[in-house]
Amino acid sequence: MIREKSFYRAFFALTLSLALQNLLTFGVNLMDTVMLGRYSQEAMSGVSLCNQIQFLLQMLVGGAGEGAVVLGSQYWGKKNLEPISHIIGVALRFGAALSALLFGAVLLFPTQLLGLLSNDAAVIAQGTAYFQIICFSYIIFTVTNILVASLRSVGAVKIGYAISFSTLCINITLNYLLIYGSLGCPELGVRGAAAATLVSRCVELGIVAYYLKYREKRLNLTLKKLIFIDGSYVKDYNRVSAPVLVNQALWGVAQMVQTGILGHLGGDVTAANAIAVQVYQVLSVAAYGAASASGIVVGRSIGEGKREALRPLVATLQALFIAIGLVSGGLIFLVRTPILAVFGGNLTERARSLALQFMAVISVTTVGTAYQMACDTGIIRGGGDTAFSARMNLISMWGIVVPFSAMAAFWWKAPPAAVFFLLKWDQIYKIVPVALRLHSWKWVRSVTRPAGAEKEEARV
Repeated sequence: MIREKSFYRAFFALTLSLALQNLLTFGVNLMDTVMLGRYSQEAMSGVSLCNQIQFLLQMLVGGAGEGAVVLGSQYWGKKNLEPISHIIGVALRFGAALSALLFGAVLLFPTQLLGLLSNDAAVIAQGTAYFQIICFSYIIFTVTNILVASLRSVGAVKIGYAISFSTLCINITLNYLLIYGSLGCPELGVRGAAAATLVSRCVELGIVAYYLKYREKRLNLTLKKLIFIDGSYVKDYNRVSAPVLVNQALWGVAQMVQTGILGHLGGDVTAANAIAVQVYQVLSVAAYGAASASGIVVGRSIGEGKREALRPLVATLQALFIAIGLVSGGLIFLVRTPILAVFGGNLTERARSLALQFMAVISVTTVGTAYQMACDTGIIRGGGDTAFSARMNLISMWGIVVPFSAMAAFWWKAPPAAVFFLLKWDQIYKIVPVALRLHSWKWVRSVTRPAGAEKEEARV
């Protein structure tokens, strides 16, 4: 274990900064869920289905940005910042292409997509109305988040939560005005929530553009640098990012399939799942912040050539992950009853009961998530091994979770809580393969070019 207090101060400062950013980001979706839940259960359920497409987008954007973070943090450790702008430019191209494809699918086939996730006509109608506006935010969201993730690789994290805080404030204000028709504004329901989020995303992009032009001094990014890049870095980026993108895409699609399984069990199950997922996302931000922080710390250590320091670092991080998981899981369990009061009286009694059961399940699985997810996407991926997670999740999600939960739902007619558990139990059993991989030390890899090779490659 590391005993230097300076490490813990630096690590927790980075973790809390990233956790706060995640909290504010997830808070936007949570406030949509809460405020629409007080408007009508169908509106809340419809938007929760649309958020599964948003989650897939976030996974794809996260995968595109992760390649820039892994490469960027190792180049930062080597004190070589010149390649990072080229890598960011490549990541933006990949992310924009993916978000454009998703935008086209949602714009052209909103009802068909939602029909895969639910058989409730009222819920699908509400989701379609939301989709028709929110899809125009996808490319804006992608550009903003890849830029913010790339800045994180060189330790610039404050801009992330500054953007997220402004988004949350704008979104809550506009939600209040446009969902309910307050202060003389039109009552737009789900369309109002979508318009509020679209405006928030535009403001986000404006803030990050201002920051890059006037405040950011490490990379000195300009539009010219991001457009005119050294194409030789595409190969480097693909090598690192392709496995992450595959993993994120598979995970995002799997979450949609899971939502579809629950969505075909009825509107009450969809509503309960929407509440449980949003509560989990908000109360588990520390685990995701620790995972992101550990990826940066590990990548920088490898870039600096300090491989002998990895063993005490990894031991310390594992202990911190377990502690964070226990605290997060306990908090979810304790607040599960009070949190339902926030949604007002529009929920049915069955939806309330199922939400309590789902949150009890999540309070247990969160402990496993905090350990194995952080070790996997933080330490192992930050160490340069981006392919392990894709292989493991491919087998776990499509070979175990989806088949067994589908059979439980439609063949065995199991209770919704049992189906929900089977959708989440991978967060516990994946501890075993992740721990084995972690302690094999085969994940320690340098993914950057040797000193001087950047310029040589560019000449070629």
